Amino acid sequence: MAERVKPKRSYHSPRRQEQAAATRRSILEAAQRLFVRQGYPATTMEAVAAEAGVSLKTVYLAFATKSGLLRALWDLLLKGDEDEAAVDQRQWFLEVVHEPDPERQLRLNARNARAVKERIAGVLEVIRQAALVDADSEALWERIQSDFYENQGAIVSSLAAKGALAPGLDATRASDILWTLNHPDVWQLLVGRRGWTADQFEQWFADTTCAQLLAAGRVDASGS
Repeated sequence: MAERVKPKRSYHSPRRQEQAAATRRSILEAAQRLFVRQGYPATTMEAVAAEAGVSLKTVYLAFATKSGLLRALWDLLLKGDEDEAAVDQRQWFLEVVHEPDPERQLRLNARNARAVKERIAGVLEVIRQAALVDADSEALWERIQSDFYENQGAIVSSLAAKGALAPGLDATRASDILWTLNHPDVWQLLVGRRGWTADQFEQWFADTTCAQLLAAGRVDASGS
């Protein structure tokens, strides 16, 4: 009689999972340092592996391509962790969308904008330059722009539903204004070039969006 073959048992080790996550994070941190320091074209997967202290095979197994590595780094910095939930499903974003007070909505949005830009500022410029030489990075750059506009539009839609937008300002124009004022290029100009502090940027962005978007009587003149 043929010997019964025992099915293989799946093996899940929390310790191995933690080690794999730590290795992945080390690779992403190494890639960030190299991308920011020497740019996307000059950074090789071999250099990332050496910087992270892992084998080249480990880097390829985790991210497949250099553009895949850049995309994973962007996702980590944008969201703040490696959870797969999109920005519009994050608690810090939903808090803005569901906030009943229009002015507080925009001030919470300014808080989030500051936190995200502090994480992404250096890598965003890397992606912009990579988009000039790499098709996958170009697609990533375009996705960043469209997702960013859509998320700001969701906040504007919430304001419009409350009747909080300034007279004569429709949702499309309001989304254009919020997207432009919140664009990372503005952060780079004011913080990166002009030397504003992150606190100054957050205050200016909150005050300006409230003044530009909200109807009279919806803004506390004290800015508190």
